[in-house]
Amino acid sequence: MRGTEMLTAAHGAGAGTGTPPSTPSAADLAPVAGGGGGGNFPLGAALLAFAFANFVNLLSIWLKEKKWDARKFLTSSGVISSLSATVGSLAVAVGHQEGGDSSVFALALVFAAVVMYDASGVRWHTGRQAALLNLIVSDLSPDHPIISTFRPLREPLGHSPFQVFAGALVGCIVAFAMGKSV
Repeated sequence: MRGTEMLTAAHGAGAGTGTPPSTPSAADLAPVAGGGGGGNFPLGAALLAFAFANFVNLLSIWLKEKKWDARKFLTSSGVISSLSATVGSLAVAVGHQEGGDSSVFALALVFAAVVMYDASGVRWHTGRQAALLNLIVSDLSPDHPIISTFRPLREPLGHSPFQVFAGALVGCIVAFAMGKSV
């Protein structure tokens, strides 16, 4: 029985019998199926997947450029989409905790799909357009009026489909591994 079903069952216990419904006890409200330890398992899995993906991205940048830049820990570029890892992990953890037939899992899954579609579609193409615009503006003469006010656009906005897939895979593995340990 999931947490929401336990609350409904506890509140509806006396319905129609003339007995007042009982208040749920602490045991009724305890986390169920993979959410043990009293913490928020889906949130913990999502944050761990985000941190792991960003650490891998930071490490890959360090290996490629031979310099350490901690500010890049929170950027959206890298070999693994950290946002896809986050929402993928969230969806798997919610499914593990609440069950695959729950409304909360459906919400988390649709949310993950929208974020991943946005990262590999809209934001990726926007980043490519930003690179093209930066190139066009760099070819303008120094006395062109736009040069004085133009600040180069940020180019790494999205991810390739492979990077999104890698992020989703990392997120699923993190949530699955955490689910086995709780």
